[in-house]
Amino acid sequence: MIDGLALGETTPGPLIMVVTFVGFVGGYVKAVFGPDSLFLAGAVAAMLVTWFTFLPSFVFILMGGPFVETTHDDLKFTAPLTAITGAVVGVILNLALFFGYHVLWPKGFEGSFEWMSAIIAVGAAIALFRFKANIIHVIVGCALIGFAAKTLM
Repeated sequence: MIDGLALGETTPGPLIMVVTFVGFVGGYVKAVFGPDSLFLAGAVAAMLVTWFTFLPSFVFILMGGPFVETTHDDLKFTAPLTAITGAVVGVILNLALFFGYHVLWPKGFEGSFEWMSAIIAVGAAIALFRFKANIIHVIVGCALIGFAAKTLM
């Protein structure tokens, strides 16, 4: 599950795919339409999960968008939104630290440090920030290096 979540955090698309997959597995395993319709149960659950993943966003945007536009200069509305933005940044930082910990110390601090993962991460950071490399090229390159390192070691 952590691998799926990690993939889902890279871009919005995979996150929806992971949610849809989890919905499919839940419907399939629970056999909500009986033991003869496992695939149908999984497909319906996947569609429902995907629908209700997108529905709140559409409702908030379509109903709240015009209202938000009228509140740009009103401190009563902008202050809470600024606080929410800060909270979201904190959640993203927490998630980055969580993933960093689990990638660099997969067995906890008592286990060994993953030097290859650290080297790949530093190389990716240098490629992105110093050389302004294309992010897709960096992701593919890191994946290939990681696969080669795991296969050859």
